[in-house]
Amino acid sequence: MPSKPAPIKKAANKEPAKKEEKAAEPEPAPEPAPEAAPAEAAPAEAPAEGEAAPAEAPAAEEPKPPTPPPADAEAAEAAPEEPKAPTPPPPPPKEPTSAPVDLFIEDKNDTSVTIIWSQPETIGHTGLDGYTIEIAKDGTEDWKAVNEEPQKSCRYVIKNLTTGDRLKIRVVAVNAGGRSAPCALPEAVLVKEVADRPKVRMPRFLRQRYVANVGAKINLTIPFTGKPKPVVSWTKDGQPLDTKRVNIRSTDRDSIVFIRAAERDDSGVFEICVKVDDFEDKAQFILQIVELPGPPASLKIVDTWGFNVALEWTPPKDNGNTEITGYTIQKADKKTGDWFTVLEHYHRLNATISDLIMGNTYNFRAFSENKCGISESAIMAKQEAKILKTGIDYKPPEYKERDSSEAPKFTTSLNDRATTVGYSTKLLCSVRGSPKPKVQWMKNQMIIGDDPKYRQICVQGICSLEIRKPGNFDGGVYSCKAKNDHGEATVSCKLEVKQAAVADADKK
Repeated sequence: MPSKPAPIKKAANKEPAKKEEKAAEPEPAPEPAPEAAPAEAAPAEAPAEGEAAPAEAPAAEEPKPPTPPPADAEAAEAAPEEPKAPTPPPPPPKEPTSAPVDLFIEDKNDTSVTIIWSQPETIGHTGLDGYTIEIAKDGTEDWKAVNEEPQKSCRYVIKNLTTGDRLKIRVVAVNAGGRSAPCALPEAVLVKEVADRPKVRMPRFLRQRYVANVGAKINLTIPFTGKPKPVVSWTKDGQPLDTKRVNIRSTDRDSIVFIRAAERDDSGVFEICVKVDDFEDKAQFILQIVELPGPPASLKIVDTWGFNVALEWTPPKDNGNTEITGYTIQKADKKTGDWFTVLEHYHRLNATISDLIMGNTYNFRAFSENKCGISESAIMAKQEAKILKTGIDYKPPEYKERDSSEAPKFTTSLNDRATTVGYSTKLLCSVRGSPKPKVQWMKNQMIIGDDPKYRQICVQGICSLEIRKPGNFDGGVYSCKAKNDHGEATVSCKLEVKQAAVADADKK
């Protein structure tokens, strides 16, 4: 019965194969190779259990050449291990940020509240998408978001609120991980503008009297503070302002006084009053509109004596709305009619005019002066001042005549000179004496006289002798003699005439 064991061997070989396939299904890596050993042992044990005839031994040895399981095991041992692909780390969990910090009220009024805060200390890898602002009435937990989209900045104005409501306010940070813990104000907020006592800030230049000329444009700004918007009112000299003359424009921070063309009637004490609820503050300034003064009220001549005239006058009726700083007095000779100023910026109401010319008749007039200038017109004295001639005999003083006669004396003597043939030269000296001395020029003790070769000049004691184009024989001793009734004096010098250098070259 040799045909029966074959099915047993096939069955025995199939079972390990199935086990290998089942073991290889979960992971194709070469790790299951050691499991092939039991598969080889299974067919060896099969004939032992059945105690078959020896004839079955050759039949069992026939499938040894293929031996696929050991070959697979050796190939698995010889083949290098394939590297494993890196396994990505698991994504970190999405977490919300920490709560915002430092939430407080920046400003508020009757219909809005402005809040600011700082970003969370811990934000995380998911970042920060924005903030949600939530409010709830005091005493309830009915929180409502006031912004539809997340707020990016750390400042927000909650608008359209009801005056007098008490609200709880909190801020929540939002990101991909969700909402953070809220950051809330410690106390509920009353929706009402914070009252600030009013205060007028009067500019420094208005703390003293403000002076302007007639016709000038007045534009004055007076700042103030206070919350809510203060109620502003103005008065002039304790009475309401005339809005036809003075324009007032007020804002939340200042009030402007505007006058297009100032008149003297606009002068006075202006007072501003700013009021917030039961609090108020006042300040005032003085506006003074000035112009040129009128002339003095009167001018008269009180007395005339010798070369002097005494004048008196009275202040002007119109001082130009400012004090008089002085007077100007002018005189005019009746013969010419020309006016000359004799006193300027004079402060007194009387003066004495001196140094007048005897025999002349004078008119006088006076001007007033203030900080704007002198008056356009003057007041003239009705009387005239006539300086009479007096019978005074003039006796000239007697002077003892001084004897100024003096003998001639040379103050500058002649100096020796050298000249070249053909080149004119001049001899100079100076002499004094009284009476004027007579001057004579001599050459080698011979009087030159009116020789045209020489030119003699004597002006203011300066004596000169010009020798025109001297020749070889014009050299010698020249003398100048001065003589008057009291004596005479003489000075001399030596003149040397040289040959020209060009002439010497030509001879060679």
